[in-house]
Amino acid sequence: MRSTLWSRVTVLAALALSAFVFNTTENLPIGLLSLISADLDVSLPSAGFLVTGYGLTVALLSLPLAYATRRMPRRHVLSGLLAVLVVSTLASVLVRSYPILFGARVTTAIAQALFWAVLGPTAVGLFSPERRGRVIAVMSVCGSLATVLGVPAGTWLGQHSRWQVPFFVLSVLALVSLVVVATLLPTTRPEESHGAFGSHPDGRRFAIVIATTALSVTGMFAGFTYITDFLTDLSGFAEHTVGVMLFVFGAAGTAGVVGVGSLLDRMPRGSLFLTVGVQAVALLGLGLLARNQVAVVILLAVLGGSAAPVFMATQAQILRVAPGRTEIGFAANSAAFNIGVALGALVGGVLLGPFDARAGFLIGGALTVASVLILLLELLLPAAERQPSDEKVPEAAVLAD
Repeated sequence: MRSTLWSRVTVLAALALSAFVFNTTENLPIGLLSLISADLDVSLPSAGFLVTGYGLTVALLSLPLAYATRRMPRRHVLSGLLAVLVVSTLASVLVRSYPILFGARVTTAIAQALFWAVLGPTAVGLFSPERRGRVIAVMSVCGSLATVLGVPAGTWLGQHSRWQVPFFVLSVLALVSLVVVATLLPTTRPEESHGAFGSHPDGRRFAIVIATTALSVTGMFAGFTYITDFLTDLSGFAEHTVGVMLFVFGAAGTAGVVGVGSLLDRMPRGSLFLTVGVQAVALLGLGLLARNQVAVVILLAVLGGSAAPVFMATQAQILRVAPGRTEIGFAANSAAFNIGVALGALVGGVLLGPFDARAGFLIGGALTVASVLILLLELLLPAAERQPSDEKVPEAAVLAD
């Protein structure tokens, strides 16, 4: 039985909200590192491992979980993942020690490991194939709102109350998403969706996308994980302005996602090249001009406007070039992304000891330049011959609006 347009739009909104909550939950400790460090009596690099451990968990489990659940109805999978998100985020509210917080973060990361693998194919499968780009853009815009709204608001709320309070708010939002998804998402087999397969499968281009994700994200988080230390100790901004600076970063990121999203269908490869290239310039600029407050504000906005659309652009490419099932491709891309998050946070933490926070941005810029060079390799590849998929998408999978 086909779902109504109203119910599919409602489910899409709930999935977008869950993307916002997951992204905010993952990145919120970046704005609260100093508070967490002081409250739990751990060093700043140790608090940074909350980001590293989260990303490493997602990286290790994305592919195995996607493969293990590839035949399970997405309604059941997503409902279970959101239930885990609610419970583990509530555990962060009750935390009284660093090990408990770390355990809660790892549990949330296990849910996120599978969430990003199934979100894209599930969301685009709710609508006709012609709307793929728009659906991915909606997911990406709401995910990027985590940086423009979620992390800055959570940072402000944590600074004016306790750092656990924003995690409670996130658990409530996750509960809302859970109720809608469990109630309205159709129970269908995942392979029945047109979003289950790439439109132009190509293993070589798929490998380039994954490598680009891993390198560019490593470069980004090598510097950005310790942005609070960078802004206060090097650039001379007051600690209470960190939330405002993160808002500038996030607002630019949302604008970047909207702008790049409008180009994805016409310039899929060019959009990815543009965003990664500008990210490299912004990271290097921040490393070189850390003492110039005006330059830092401008470059932080440029970094947000370029870094935020990278994941969206790679997701769009996965829907095109994934050589097998797209959820496996999304899982590989999510794993690469979170390997980048974990390695970036680790590299930044290691550099923070003998050097200062500028070193993370400079090394991050160099890594991002390397990802630009990898993207250029695609220009040398001949076009792939279209190969028939081993599994065919039933005509019933294409839902009419």
